[in-house]
Amino acid sequence: MARSPNSNDARVLAKVTARVLREGTQALYRDPALYDQLYRRRRRDVAFYVRCAQRYGGPVLDLGTGSGRVAIALARAGHDVVGVDAMPSMLAAAKARLHKLPARVAERVSLVRGDLRSVRLRRRFALVIAPFNTFMHLYARDDFERALATCRAHLAPRGRLVFDVQMPDLHALLQDPERLYVCPSLRHPDSGTLYRVHEASHYDPIAQLRSVTMVLEPVASPAAGGDGGAKRLAIPLAHRQWFPAELDALLHYNGFTSEARLGDFDETAVDADSEVQIAIARSRPGR
Repeated sequence: MARSPNSNDARVLAKVTARVLREGTQALYRDPALYDQLYRRRRRDVAFYVRCAQRYGGPVLDLGTGSGRVAIALARAGHDVVGVDAMPSMLAAAKARLHKLPARVAERVSLVRGDLRSVRLRRRFALVIAPFNTFMHLYARDDFERALATCRAHLAPRGRLVFDVQMPDLHALLQDPERLYVCPSLRHPDSGTLYRVHEASHYDPIAQLRSVTMVLEPVASPAAGGDGGAKRLAIPLAHRQWFPAELDALLHYNGFTSEARLGDFDETAVDADSEVQIAIARSRPGR
């Protein structure tokens, strides 16, 4: 007969959960070169956010700026950008990229280390963005509401908030957690090591949390003719699944008016076949 958990059990479980979520939030971003290689083909969202800046104006606040993928494109297009990220490794990578750019571009980008739930910069922006699933690292309603408060605090009176998150994919959420799914192979841009990649996935329907572990098995290094001593890597990634009606409610009850809900970076409307949800919203007056 199973016993009921006592308070000590609950504390231990809370610590374990916090550690799992911390790793699921940070692990992928500790190696910016590997991260950029994984998502090197992801470009349509960059063009979309540049169009948004052209439409709504700047300056732009980029929450979850990472290695500067979107921020640098905005700067190239002539916009001033403040990029905020919690990971020192990603900010260092962004800074290194800026150092390679012409001064007239690099000087348009400022980088700030901060938590998007609490950062306050004491300035306003015509456009606040949170690209590429940044808000999927907000695991609870309170986290999301604090992030929206950050957005409200930084939006100019007629400013826009624009962000994208994945559309929950029921096929992916129902994957067998005991199975390793094959993914395309990957070569590390720094070491040259070729990795065979698999993923394991688990979905918690109560927390609406999908946990994915990417398993990278070294195959060969061109310099050494073998794996070059490379180690097997297991990289956890935790993503909160935000459903469309849930996002609508969160925006509404936290002082935003939804202007558009898009289902693709080509700006088509969201529908049942959309793989992404893009929200464009304004802060309601008086909030």
